[in-house]
Amino acid sequence: MNMNIISKYLQYLRKSHNYTQDDLAKRLSISRQAVSKWETGTTIPDLEILLKISKLYNITINDILEPNIQPQRITDFEQLSAIPEKELREVLKQFDTDSLVIALMGASPEINSFCEKLFPDVDFKMARNSIGRVRIETVEEMQNQIIAMVNFQSLP
Repeated sequence: MNMNIISKYLQYLRKSHNYTQDDLAKRLSISRQAVSKWETGTTIPDLEILLKISKLYNITINDILEPNIQPQRITDFEQLSAIPEKELREVLKQFDTDSLVIALMGASPEINSFCEKLFPDVDFKMARNSIGRVRIETVEEMQNQIIAMVNFQSLP
């Protein structure tokens, strides 16, 4: 469960239904500040509120916690180089260095070089050495989270 993805998805849902934070707060009988905290990734709604949100948007709680983002600009980590560098840098800055390095452990040398060029101030070799071995499932999960964030940035 990635807080960044959930927070962006909650914001996307609200905006796609033309609600302000105040509108949504009133519909859910909560404060506008609570909505703001969800959308900044500070907290996530509790179970009772998740149920209200799912009914309001006619989706499941699981859809909120593990959103399937459509349309997809990229479906594979190896497609990162298709994203404009400035935009990709902004997406990747939302992840800590270790998370990015773990994702790159399963990437081609070309994608590694591309990402290292985006962040010349990061010592990727040292970070890889300090992390050591990582399970392939962990690498795939980080890659999927990055793909989801790239696809989120393309939503209107």
